Amino acid sequence: MLLDTVMPRWDVTDRHAIAVSAAADGTYDAVRHVDSAAAPIARLLLALRNPLVLIGRRRVPARVTLDDAVGGGFVILAEEPGREIVLGVAGRFWALPGGRRRIAAADFATHAEPNTAKAAMSFWVEAAGPDRCRVVTETRVLCADERARRSFRRYWLLVRPGSALIRRAALARIKQEAEDPRVAGPGRR
Repeated sequence: MLLDTVMPRWDVTDRHAIAVSAAADGTYDAVRHVDSAAAPIARLLLALRNPLVLIGRRRVPARVTLDDAVGGGFVILAEEPGREIVLGVAGRFWALPGGRRRIAAADFATHAEPNTAKAAMSFWVEAAGPDRCRVVTETRVLCADERARRSFRRYWLLVRPGSALIRRAALARIKQEAEDPRVAGPGRR
């Protein structure tokens, strides 16, 4: 896995997976283009994460694809097209409204600013036959120091359940799009 190369050690990890009845290449296309915020629960949780949304000064984005995540501060750390993509971000995630810092992919491995953490998020597609595969998403977080680790763990206790719901909803959307014969795309049935 590319994720193992990008972040071989971590303080916190979270993994979710789903079986898909579609070819791996078409499913990977769905991973890259599906709207992760399409599910109402995902939109609500994304809104709750940002206090500027709650007070009406910012809106939840209309769509949230992997490309949108890159536009919002994440960087592509590694990609094996058709198989796996790894995105990364750094910051004080426990600070409002998120404390994210865009760092260059080349600087991700060595980033260790005090009282920050870095997160790597991977989506990969494992072929299980000509028209079957499994999509896995895993997030790993590495804190720069003990102060960041304490802050992040308190934050993670609060947001982990919502984060898991967003990931599961995204996986369900990926499955739905990949299995839909009306959706044109590479490797689709």
